[in-house]
Amino acid sequence: MDVSTSRPTQEEFAKQARTFLDAHAQPRPAAEEFSWGVGSDAVALFAEPSSEERAAELGEARRWRRLVFDAGFGWLSGPVEWGGRGLPLSYERTYTELERLYTVPSIGPFAIGLGMVAPTLLAHGTDDAKRRWLRALYRGDAIGCQLFSEPGAGSDLASVTTSAVREDESWIINGQKVWSSGAHFSDVGLVLTRSGGGPRHRNLTAFLIDMAAPGIDVRPLRQMTGGAAFNEVFLKDVVVADDHRLGDVDGGWRVAITTLMNERAAVGGPAGGGGGVLSHARLVGLARRAGRADDPIVRQRLAQVYVDLELWRLNRRRAVARSGAGQIAGPEMSMAKVALTCNLQSVAELVGELLGPWLVADADEWGTYAWTQFVLGVPGVRLGGGTDEIMRTIVAERVLGLPKEPVPDE
Repeated sequence: MDVSTSRPTQEEFAKQARTFLDAHAQPRPAAEEFSWGVGSDAVALFAEPSSEERAAELGEARRWRRLVFDAGFGWLSGPVEWGGRGLPLSYERTYTELERLYTVPSIGPFAIGLGMVAPTLLAHGTDDAKRRWLRALYRGDAIGCQLFSEPGAGSDLASVTTSAVREDESWIINGQKVWSSGAHFSDVGLVLTRSGGGPRHRNLTAFLIDMAAPGIDVRPLRQMTGGAAFNEVFLKDVVVADDHRLGDVDGGWRVAITTLMNERAAVGGPAGGGGGVLSHARLVGLARRAGRADDPIVRQRLAQVYVDLELWRLNRRRAVARSGAGQIAGPEMSMAKVALTCNLQSVAELVGELLGPWLVADADEWGTYAWTQFVLGVPGVRLGGGTDEIMRTIVAERVLGLPKEPVPDE
């Protein structure tokens, strides 16, 4: 499809999208009403497939992304010179809404690459880096990961110690990163390094690195859920060309902020945790199973969870509308993220009270022990994308205008 010669009207575009989806996917069946004891009782927050399941998922995801991209629907709002169609964001929303009506492979493996790495590359990358990676990321030929946190620098990213030393037109990177989701199957990584000896926030530089480059060692991290969705990444004398630098030398903090705003939008959004897991019907069913459905305190807590989740969803819609109007993601992403984690924590506490010992002892009863994966996953969501404490500080200072946190003398 020649995607650069003309712009279809919104109605013409929707018709084209439906024709494509009808030809390549099946309509999604109507969602069945939740019924206690029917279907899977899985409620995990993190996908933790086996290596065989992951390989199959990646294969299907890549096949679908390539099909969508080659048909002209893969990067609708992207600049034409980098492989996009240059259409307004409204066209992207139209396609996304239509695609949800069909059964298609999950794009979960591409979430970090498309939601965090690619937008940062578009904003701060060199032409060579954009040419090398943007089309590949949006087409599904490459998968991206984020290499920010370190054992001694989590939410305080200005304290990273992974070093980048310049040698002619290249940089030599040494250090260790941790909690890197998807690094074990990624092709490109966005890494934040310390490149100078100047003051905090003005001594960092960001790069894109080829995850297959010599000197990169990715090791899985076993979580308390039993899975290994995260990794630690060791970098030893990794050579990166200067044309893969993002932003200015020692200007990496600005690059990091761009990435973090997109990350918080993703973590605080529907894909960040919860989804169908937090159906009110499931929680009411659990209360009935525990014999507590008529307990006024339990009923009040169920009502509060419902109200809080609905408020979170409505605020998310407002943030999406602002993004669709071309406004840059700001503190509202921090608000969305901390609201989600507070809701998840409330649900975890309610589930623990209702289940008691059934939460930690597998009695082979539907809808009980399965909640363990959810409860053990909540702390991970509270840390990912910036801790709750960091998010509250951002909201306090940038939204409410409260005095800034004191900074210890260096």
